[in-house]
Amino acid sequence: MTGIICAMEVELEKIKAMMDPIEGEFEYSSVKYYLGKISGKGVVCAVCGVGKVFAAICAQTMIMKFHPDEIINVGVAGSLSAELDIADLVVARKLVQHDMDVTALGEPKGKILGSDILYIETDEGIRDKLISCAFSLNGGGRSVKALQGTIASGDQFITKKSQKQLLTEEFGAIACEMEGAAIAQVCYVNKLPFCVLRAISDSADDKSHMDYPEFVKIAAQNTAEIIMHYMKM
Repeated sequence: MTGIICAMEVELEKIKAMMDPIEGEFEYSSVKYYLGKISGKGVVCAVCGVGKVFAAICAQTMIMKFHPDEIINVGVAGSLSAELDIADLVVARKLVQHDMDVTALGEPKGKILGSDILYIETDEGIRDKLISCAFSLNGGGRSVKALQGTIASGDQFITKKSQKQLLTEEFGAIACEMEGAAIAQVCYVNKLPFCVLRAISDSADDKSHMDYPEFVKIAAQNTAEIIMHYMKM
């Protein structure tokens, strides 16, 4: 069974609409989990809420209550790369918590204190399938770019070019969001395969607050289509 976690309802609504049937609805810690099938394959889906704490609560609960074989975090992100435009896609190779900062203790920025973890790598098999599914969207006059790379997560909505520059310089990140690395950490400690799929909804600069509301639905549509293809594979 595949677990799918989104931060917002707009990111999940199209995926949930593909579920046939929805076999059950459950609520734990104020999060609703939908159990069912997509293309005959078992799925459990949830909207975790925005931010790393909500994301971690949702991921751990999903693992303990539903025992998925893998988890995919799906949603939108801000672009940190000139190669990524609105609605383009990013499949994470690795994730880092950019707001984890214990540099005063002599550790590199992003390192999780008490561990050797700085970057958490995604499952190669899942990400290769997601990239393949992303390329399948092209054709018929449609062109969607999909890149693999580092995604930086933190409890910040990035709106300044200076912030954007730091994330690329410090972590080599090509996109930023607010949940992926927390879900990655939960999956890592549970030894569960996972990946993060994001569509670009804004440019992570001083225009982000204007880009985001307009393009989030377009970005969410692209990720939903990829999940449909993925579940058919």
